[in-house]
Formats: sequence, structure tokens, C-alpha cells
Amino acid sequence: MPPTNFSFATDLPAVSSVSELPPTGGLCAIHQPNLLPRLSTLAKLFAADYWIVLDDVQFARRDYQHRARLADLGDPCRRQWLTISTRLPQGRQTPICEALMTDPARSRRCLAQLLLQYYRASPHWPAFGRALDPVLDLFATTNKTVEVAEASTRVLLNLLGWQGRVLRSSLFAPRTGRSQRLADLAALTGARAYLCGTGGMTYLETDVFTTRNITIIPFRAPTTGPLWAGQDVSAVHFLMCLGPQTLADQLRARSGSAALGCR
Repeated sequence: MPPTNFSFATDLPAVSSVSELPPTGGLCAIHQPNLLPRLSTLAKLFAADYWIVLDDVQFARRDYQHRARLADLGDPCRRQWLTISTRLPQGRQTPICEALMTDPARSRRCLAQLLLQYYRASPHWPAFGRALDPVLDLFATTNKTVEVAEASTRVLLNLLGWQGRVLRSSLFAPRTGRSQRLADLAALTGARAYLCGTGGMTYLETDVFTTRNITIIPFRAPTTGPLWAGQDVSAVHFLMCLGPQTLADQLRARSGSAALGCR
């Protein structure tokens, strides 16, 4: 049974109420926490009713769990990595939820300064800057990279008006196989459907979902068009270019199209 000691930060509206699971029958996305995630990742979460943060799997240094790629407003080809320096107490076997920032104060300064440098010219910067304050405050209260990465994603979802909820996989006890873990998480939270990215579709064992009466819905982000040209760039860039309302409208339209197949 799922534990009841939920410990979400309540100052971010995307977070579910304490010890409250989402209503059954929803559409769930399961994804590792990313620092200021790419647009394709954000679009998948935005399309779901709730996001299960996959925080109990192995941390990957070459992934986006502790870094984001920024693109300049005036020259999108000018790009730079924003990285939270992270150490792994258990070496390569360290789960995401146990990875630690090596210098939180320095990482805070780097994150704040680089985002300001790249995006302060945007008319949408003031609103984003204010929304970012709870993320910056976390650097003084935690040394866990996952807390900052997850909160940075919530900030973007909140600005887009997402009304979903957030849960963490570490609060449950799913099996260890990749497909079995995902199916267990979806079932434990009462999902009717699992929103799966193109990467997951390459290895997913669909039978473990069908035996639980959970539909698998492929999510395919576009590969062409100005909005989707920078597949490795943080969604912050597009938020600063378009503004929250326009970006939300485009993602909402995408969510209701063939990107979701049949809902």
C-alpha cells in the first residue's frame, strides 16, 4: 500500500494535497526530475493529469537531472549548459533522490545569474523571475539536487496554468523491472492511461499494463517547426520568447491532437 507520509512543499500549486492521491481514472506521466526541462518533456507533463516523479532510479550524470541547456534570446545558436554540481554518495548506484549538491550556495548564484543573463531582456522575465524565488530559496534549506530540479519543473507548469498533481515514486514500492515499475506506479495511483514518450516506447512491455487495464498512449513531440527546433534546449527559452499564455495554448492544442493518439 502507498505510504501516507507525503512531504511535498505546499507553496507550489502544482503539488497535491498532503497524503492525497489523485482521483482514479486519470492520465499519468512518469518521468525523472529534470532541471528546467526541455520543451518535449514539459509538453508531456502538461498533457497529463498528474506527474509521478521517478526519483528512486539511478542518477545519470549525462542526462538532464542536474543540468539544462540555455539558448540566447537574440541568438538561439548561442547555448550554454547550466549545471548543478552534484555528488553521488553511493557512486553510480546512487538513486536520484539521494544525489547531493556539492556547493548549494555556488549553484544558486550560477542558476540565478545565468538565467538573468540569458533572459532578462524578455518582457516575460519579471513574472518568471518572481516565480523562480521558491526554487532559489531551496538552495538554503536542502542539499538534494532532486528538490531543486523538481521544483524548477513545477514553476514552469504553474506558469502555464497546469492544474495537475505531483507524486514521487520513492513514496511507493514498485517492482524493479523497468516496465513493471512503471505499470505498478500507474496502477497504485489509479491511472486509466499511461502517457509514454518515444524513448519508453522502444522498451516498454505492454502486457504488464494491459493486465492492469491501463491504456498506453504514445506521446510524440513534433520534430519540425520553430517551437520544436531546439530539442535539447530548456523550455525556459520558449517561455521567454512566447510568454506563458501563448506557450500554454500551443501545448494545449498539441495535447488535444494526434500527439496523444486516442484518449
